[in-house]
Amino acid sequence: MELYLQLFIVIIATKLAGVISVRFGQPSVLGKLIIGVIIGPAVLDWVQNTEVIEALSHIGVLLLMFIAGLETDLKELNNNKTSSLTVAFGGVILPLIGGYFSGLAVGMDQHHAIFLGLLLCATSVSISVQTFKELGQLQSREGTTVLGAAIADDIIVVVALAFMMSFLVGDDVNLGAVIGGKVVFFAIIALLAWKVVPFMMSKLGRIKITQPAMSIALGICFLFAYISEYFGVAGIIGAFAAGIAIAQTEFKEEVERKIEPIAYTLFVPVFFVSIGLTVTFDGFLDNIFIIIGLSLVAIFTKLIGAGIGARITGFNTRSSITIGAGMISRGEVALILATLGLSENLLAPEYFTTIIIVVIVTTLVTPPLLKYFISKQEDNKKAA
Repeated sequence: MELYLQLFIVIIATKLAGVISVRFGQPSVLGKLIIGVIIGPAVLDWVQNTEVIEALSHIGVLLLMFIAGLETDLKELNNNKTSSLTVAFGGVILPLIGGYFSGLAVGMDQHHAIFLGLLLCATSVSISVQTFKELGQLQSREGTTVLGAAIADDIIVVVALAFMMSFLVGDDVNLGAVIGGKVVFFAIIALLAWKVVPFMMSKLGRIKITQPAMSIALGICFLFAYISEYFGVAGIIGAFAAGIAIAQTEFKEEVERKIEPIAYTLFVPVFFVSIGLTVTFDGFLDNIFIIIGLSLVAIFTKLIGAGIGARITGFNTRSSITIGAGMISRGEVALILATLGLSENLLAPEYFTTIIIVVIVTTLVTPPLLKYFISKQEDNKKAA
C-alpha cells in the first residue's frame, strides 16, 4: 500500500517540478532530478529507494535509451564514429588524470585514487539524451556524437576496471576474456539487429493479438539489455541498439508513437527521481571542500577533455563545448561503479557519500549547461 502512495508522489511531483523548471527557462529534466533529492531521504523522506522503485527505475532508463535509439539516424551515427571515439578518449584521459591526482591530494592511497579516476571517466548519456530531446537536438551532429562517445566510454571504463582488478588488487580477472567478451557482444548484437529483428517484426508484428508490434519491440528491448548485462556491458547500450534496429523496420513510427506514453507516464519519472534518492547529507559539511573540489574536477576535466576531442575532429568551438557539456553527467553509471568499488575495497567507505554527492552534482549541472550552450549556438545561427 505504501508503494502506491510513493508512486503517486513521484508521478505528481515530477510533473510539477518539470513545469516549474520550464517556467524558469530550464529543461524539465533538471526539475525532475532536483525533486528526487527533495522527496527522498535527504530532505522530506517521502520516497525511499526500495527494490521495487529501483526495478522501475532500471526499466525507465532502458526505455529512455530505447526511444533514443528509435530516434537516432544510423547513417549520421556512422558518419560521426571518428568524432565519437576521439571525444570518448578525450573524455577518459583527462578525468582519469584529474581524478587520480585529486584522490592523492585528499589522502587516498594509490589504488583508491586510480579507482576514483576511473569512476570520473564514466559517462551517463541518459540525462543528456533527455535534454537533447527536449531541446530538439537529439538528431543533431552534436547529439549523435555524444551518444556514440558515451557508448565508447562505457566499454573503455569496463576494460580499464578489469585491468585494474586484474593487476592492482589481485582479483582473478582475465583481461583477454573481458575484451573478447565485448567483441562477441557487439558481433551478436549486430547479427541480431541485422537479421533477427527485421524477421521477428515482419512475421510477428501483425499477428492477431493485442498490440503485437509493441509487444515484440519491448521484448527485443529487454532481450538486448539482458545480452548486454550478460557480457558485462551496461543494459542501456543494448536497449539503445534495439531501438536502432527497430527504427530500420516499417514499424518504427508505430512503436515510437506508442512507447513514449508508457515510458514517460511512470518508468522514466521514477528513474529521474531514483537518482536523487541516493543522496544523503550525512557528514556533508565535514567534507564540503572535498565535495566542491572533486565536483569541479569532475565537471571541467570532462568538459575540456571531451571538448578537445570534438575540436580536433572538426567541430567549431561552441559545438565542442556543447559536446563536452553533454558528456559531464556521470549519473547511474558512476553510481553503479561506486557501489562496486565499495564492495571490492577499491573505494574507502569514508569517501562513499562524498563521491555519491559529486556524481549527483555532475548530473544536475548537465541539463542547464546543455541548455545554455545550445541556446548560444542557435542565437549565433540566427545572427549569421
